[in-house]
Amino acid sequence: MIARELLLTCRSPLLAGLDEVDVTVLAEAFEQVRFVSGVAIITQGEAARDVYVLLSGRVRLVRNDVEFNTLLAGAHFGEMGLIAGRVRAASVIAIDDVVALRLTDAVWRQLTQEHPRTALLLMQRLADKLAEQLVAMTDHAELLYDRSSAVPVRACAITVDAGDESSAMSVRPGTRLTEVLLAQYQGVPVVAAMLGLRPVSLSTPILADGRIEPITLSSWEGREVWRRSAGLLFLAAARRVAPDRHFSLAHSVGAGRIVRGSTSPALRTSIEAEMLRMAQAALPFSREQWTIEEARAHWVAADEHDAVLALGIARGPTVSVVGLAGTWVHAMGPLLPTTAPLGAVSVRLHPDGFVIEHGPAILPWLDGAGQDAAALEVEHPRFSSPMARDHERWLTSMGVDSIGAFNATCISGRVRDLIRNAEGFHEKHIGRIADTIAARGDDVRLITIAGPSSSGKTTFIKRLTVQLEVNGVRPVALSLDDYYVDRERTPLDDHGVADFEVLQALDTTLLQDHLRRILAGEAVATAHFDFKTGRSHPTGGPVMQLQPGEVLLIEGIHGLNPELVGDAVAVDHQTRIFVQPSLCLPFDALTAVMPADVRFIRRIVRDRHARGTSAQDNIQRWASVRRGEGRHIFPHQHHADAVFDTSLAYEMSVLKVYGERYLLEVPSTHPAAPTAYRLRGLLDRFVAIYPDHVPPTSILREFIGGSGFEY
Repeated sequence: MIARELLLTCRSPLLAGLDEVDVTVLAEAFEQVRFVSGVAIITQGEAARDVYVLLSGRVRLVRNDVEFNTLLAGAHFGEMGLIAGRVRAASVIAIDDVVALRLTDAVWRQLTQEHPRTALLLMQRLADKLAEQLVAMTDHAELLYDRSSAVPVRACAITVDAGDESSAMSVRPGTRLTEVLLAQYQGVPVVAAMLGLRPVSLSTPILADGRIEPITLSSWEGREVWRRSAGLLFLAAARRVAPDRHFSLAHSVGAGRIVRGSTSPALRTSIEAEMLRMAQAALPFSREQWTIEEARAHWVAADEHDAVLALGIARGPTVSVVGLAGTWVHAMGPLLPTTAPLGAVSVRLHPDGFVIEHGPAILPWLDGAGQDAAALEVEHPRFSSPMARDHERWLTSMGVDSIGAFNATCISGRVRDLIRNAEGFHEKHIGRIADTIAARGDDVRLITIAGPSSSGKTTFIKRLTVQLEVNGVRPVALSLDDYYVDRERTPLDDHGVADFEVLQALDTTLLQDHLRRILAGEAVATAHFDFKTGRSHPTGGPVMQLQPGEVLLIEGIHGLNPELVGDAVAVDHQTRIFVQPSLCLPFDALTAVMPADVRFIRRIVRDRHARGTSAQDNIQRWASVRRGEGRHIFPHQHHADAVFDTSLAYEMSVLKVYGERYLLEVPSTHPAAPTAYRLRGLLDRFVAIYPDHVPPTSILREFIGGSGFEY
């Protein structure tokens, strides 16, 4: 008998997810055994029927003196003897000192008599694993022999790199990544892997020598794999429940994803229940290669016109597709091997349709940011501002309502018109905001502006200033950077590092005092912060006194937080503006261009183009940037009086000219490589547009250079 905790923590797929009864029964059935390096645990030709599960160490599989595979902790072996009663087909030899669990033939027979339900469950799992191996062997049989000489292909030499853990082994061609990688590394679930130069699903076979690196839920790309898989599960379930309805996935919000389409409480319940049934059935996600003609015919029949249009710039005669239970979409990245991990994914109603909530498995890895975003989204939709709705209606009238439609517009020679109209749309809405502020006259004393990284705030403020001055209103900026507390008083984050993003890093008491006095007409010596010494000088800044027609303007991540201003300025004397890209052009029903990815590529291009910051450095900082936004900006967005959508429908085509090369500079062995690969794939979906026609006042110029404004 072994301890129950040992069974629960052995990380074997064979023993994962057992209920309390099965754990108790199997803890009594298995025994713990140890073998020293070099010992033959199983010998080819013997008649033993014991089954083993590796707890630690490695073993090699040898048949007729030829080594053909290496097994790691979490793997099991010996099941053919138990299932079929056959003599051992191969020897299993300990490479290291090995600790394992053993289920003997005698205990197995007793188990079938006394606990038949548990025995049947274990037998089913053993049979499932054998079936997976048989499918892999069948799919890749042609790789095992050279067709001209019938000479066996040698084993693949691979190295598994998992942070501080590294191990080398040889495996047979066709071995799936699930057979090589553990279910978790350092307590974090593995959802995909880097195989060579690209991220792939765990069901991918190993066909050559190479390096393998697990992708876990602790990484941005790991969470994207989870979101992508949950989204396809939703589409497949919705198709089963309501085949006449059309749904498409849109914006990501924290641990959730918005789904657009007509809805009802009853439909929500039905789709969620079907998703649970499909998850419990552990259905496989499939990947196939279709001809363009096959793909077009399928999506035309399925009324998936966005997917059809996306075929317009296909580079070859075939296209990669992924599917689940008959629902097929373009392949845009790895998926989970099966639906099994998605049992806790849920659905709630949203003004646009639904929100998919990705379940508790993903929450711990959001690092405190965005965990409540899905719930907040239902109450205060982040991307549903009047301007965002107006933007979508305008693009639809232009015939640019998907990525495929946009590319078709570019190919037809309408690029200049699209750029001019997009910039005119921006100018019109900036003018509207300025007109609204001016119409309120002296009621507006303070303008606060906030927005996430690379949202285009700097250019927006410059253009808004021009429009306000046309209306006789002159904004005067007050910098929040000068109101930092002394560095020694700066709050520390969870890692003991100074956190300059929290509101408490600012001296809000001093700021509010200065605001009261300035708006009362006093001449006030404002604050100054010396970044070299880390010291605050409460009266070390310029003297500020508002003149007739002037209003104060504050820009920063806390601009929408009511605690920044407090009661120093009444709400009805403020105009609060939120700036962000909101457009989410669809590629097909599953994939759309996320505003966060637009900002990400903007930032990579700007910082590499103008500041010399490498793409890999930017990628590694992005998680921290997003965490700060989730904590300090998005929760207060609903306080905004105006929301400006900085999206430009054509910008990804222009950013592609720069971003493609900058992302190619990321070394394939760098931790940023999976993200660089995904972003390159996203840019590859757009027709390139040379930046000559981008006007100097465009928000896009803030990122590609050549702006008519001085920063």
